[in-house]
Amino acid sequence: QVQLVESGGGSVQAGGSLRLSCAASGDGYNSAYSMAWFRQAPGKEREGVAAIDSDGSTSYADSVKGRFTISQDNAVLYLQMNSLKPEDTAMYYCAAGAGVYKDYAFDIGSEGDFAYWGQGTQVTVSS
Repeated sequence: QVQLVESGGGSVQAGGSLRLSCAASGDGYNSAYSMAWFRQAPGKEREGVAAIDSDGSTSYADSVKGRFTISQDNAVLYLQMNSLKPEDTAMYYCAAGAGVYKDYAFDIGSEGDFAYWGQGTQVTVSS
């Protein structure tokens, strides 16, 4: 079993920053897992935001490139979010899985590619 616990969400004004954390634990946790952040806004599908592989490879959604940075320190996953926009408002979820490669390049993948999920942390950005 793998447990993922997110923290760091909150409310900020547009242009502000937040840092999300996700602590992984459990007998089933494997440091070789790829880790990712997904988000889901009300009425919308869950979408991949950023992912990191065990070798440090990263992948970002176009909408967050240059603003968000994913990193990992042992069993803790981070998402540094800068220059936040109202459209970044969503519930943010941490996920762990085997990792996705497309044409030999590391890719965020989709919701179905990840076996383990946290409960989410809310991010609200006001204009």
